[in-house]
Amino acid sequence: MSKSRRLDVTQLLRAWTDGDGKALEALTPEVYGELHRLAAHYMAGERPGHALQATALVNEAYLRLIDWKAVHWQNRAHFFAISAQLMRRILVDYARSDRYLKRGGGMRPLSLDESIGLPVETSDDVVALDDALCRLAKIDPRKSQIVELCLWGGLTVEEKAEVLKVSAMTVMRDWEFARAWLRRELAGDNGETSE
Repeated sequence: MSKSRRLDVTQLLRAWTDGDGKALEALTPEVYGELHRLAAHYMAGERPGHALQATALVNEAYLRLIDWKAVHWQNRAHFFAISAQLMRRILVDYARSDRYLKRGGGMRPLSLDESIGLPVETSDDVVALDDALCRLAKIDPRKSQIVELCLWGGLTVEEKAEVLKVSAMTVMRDWEFARAWLRRELAGDNGETSE
């Protein structure tokens, strides 16, 4: 996306925050395609035959986004970071519901794929990952946010740094630490970690 188009999205987000309904109308076609691309990416990691489809995921996230009145959108990166978080919550809620209805409990460890991060194949995987992220957030909230942005955000390293107000090097360093921490957590080794 070009710099001028990113600026347009940022301006539209700020106008929408200020109550301009026309800004939301103009913003929708600008962000919907990117939201759908992100949703399709997330759904590609889900098990075959998943009842939720990319369009349903993006529509659910979009409906939740437009209902948020108290958010003061900072920029495009902030919008997509929040969108990623919402999509994650929707998938986790769906997985928890699915797991509860099918069999409850019985999570299995996940394997980590170095190139992508964390493949999510079953409802149990989504729940195990969410539980591990919640534990990480208690220890280091920023690292947990970086994992969310890396796995679900669809942002560049620079955009992640902008959202978190840290350097790009900090994002990369925190991502490496968080990936190793999650690998250990999801494998079932709960020993203490030091940075």
